[in-house]
Amino acid sequence: MEKLNYEVLKKSGYDGYILEQAPEKVLQFGEGNFLRAFANYWFDVSNEKAGWNGKCVLVQPIRPGLAQLINEQQGLYTLYLRGRENGEKVDRKRVISCVSRCLNPYEEADYAAMMELARSESLEYVVSNTTEAGIVYDPACQLTDRPADSFPGKLTQVLLERWVAGRPGLVILSCELIDNNGKELLKCVNQYIEQWGLDPDFRRWVNEDCTFCSTLVDRIVPGRIRDPEEVARLEQANGYADPLLDVGEVFGVWNIEGPAWLEEKLPFKAAGLNCPVVPDVTPYKKRKVRILNGAHTGFVLGAYLAGFNIVRECMENPTVLGFMNKMLYNEVIPTLPLDKKDLTDFAAAVQDRFNNPFVNHELMSISLNSTSKWRARDLPSFEEYVALKGELPKCLTASFAAYIAFYSSDVQALTDAGLVCRRPAGNEYTVNDDRFVLEFYYEHRNDDAETLVAAVMRDERMWGKDLSAIPGFEAAVVKLLKQLRAEGALAVYASCLEG
Repeated sequence: MEKLNYEVLKKSGYDGYILEQAPEKVLQFGEGNFLRAFANYWFDVSNEKAGWNGKCVLVQPIRPGLAQLINEQQGLYTLYLRGRENGEKVDRKRVISCVSRCLNPYEEADYAAMMELARSESLEYVVSNTTEAGIVYDPACQLTDRPADSFPGKLTQVLLERWVAGRPGLVILSCELIDNNGKELLKCVNQYIEQWGLDPDFRRWVNEDCTFCSTLVDRIVPGRIRDPEEVARLEQANGYADPLLDVGEVFGVWNIEGPAWLEEKLPFKAAGLNCPVVPDVTPYKKRKVRILNGAHTGFVLGAYLAGFNIVRECMENPTVLGFMNKMLYNEVIPTLPLDKKDLTDFAAAVQDRFNNPFVNHELMSISLNSTSKWRARDLPSFEEYVALKGELPKCLTASFAAYIAFYSSDVQALTDAGLVCRRPAGNEYTVNDDRFVLEFYYEHRNDDAETLVAAVMRDERMWGKDLSAIPGFEAAVVKLLKQLRAEGALAVYASCLEG
């Protein structure tokens, strides 16, 4: 079967939106599955819905990459957005046509092409997702490198080329999964300006004429379809082969921290897309961590002990679903600073996302490092609820008891792979966490409930504080842990729904 390109696409009978020619307005560092299902999707829809009329030039941030394959397909690839929306199953196909080409800057011709684009009048944006390790300052990088090895070094070279050409500043949208990604990127660029002894006027241009935006990205992107039978079926239905085929969930939001004028400049608002420009992304990060991530950590450990294996199964059980929703709506949302409708809408979307019929998200994969996860995702909601209401939150308290139960369920052994436990159904499972946590639970494997809970709560290395100081918390967790061991996690979750 022929590989996707514009000619093959026309022969296939595809009748969706396609834009073949447009000015190159985006320089994008990162050509992997995530950005192609996220940022490129937003720009592609903006072409269709807002008449943005722009193309994205992708750049391999490291030597091995997809440039050759992307160029063979003339930038085209098929994107499937799959999941649930308002409770309904969704499976949407779209051929993305906003990508014009992909550059490998480690080849001399492509490095020159990157610099030519830097001087271009049409260029407006830089987008990046170079992994968490991408935004780092490496003093080994030199201005004369072609290219600098680090992403911030490459970006400094691009910006310098643009400034020398007398072009206006760019908007830089960082998507790396680190706090204050835009600010950290600008910090690295300024370090290179200092190290390389560049013109003070260039420094002023970078810091005043360019707009470095911290952003918060939220879309699960499974990426490639690995089932060869499904790949064959899709190729037959599409009428072409597509090695670049990408898959993401339906839900997506791109919170962009920037000045008010940026919302009108970016094409997303006019296209009706969920990409708001906000003065500070911090509350939205808190929303994601406390609601989306906090929900996962809050219910999965007890659910696993109750016999569930994947998230979707949990959403199909009224007790587990009810427990999660009560935790989110009654205990977490009241502690968050954003508009209540915004928070409840986000929480409603979480239920759809967890009930995705196309994703088998295993509870054991979510269970990794649950001690630090509970501390970061659930403990802040717990403490703020206590401060706000003057009482313990039922579901979050039960969640903590389930956490202890998961780490202490019929402990069998401590191995190099982790802490081997056995759930009530009889099968063994391996807990993965920091070594000191695993050693702690192994040492306390024969403790009764009172002794174990007391030891866990007083371990400040785990929690950064003595949790037994919270009035009534220790006694409540002991009671719940005993109930969980005697009656099962579902019984504990059900008891939280009473009253």
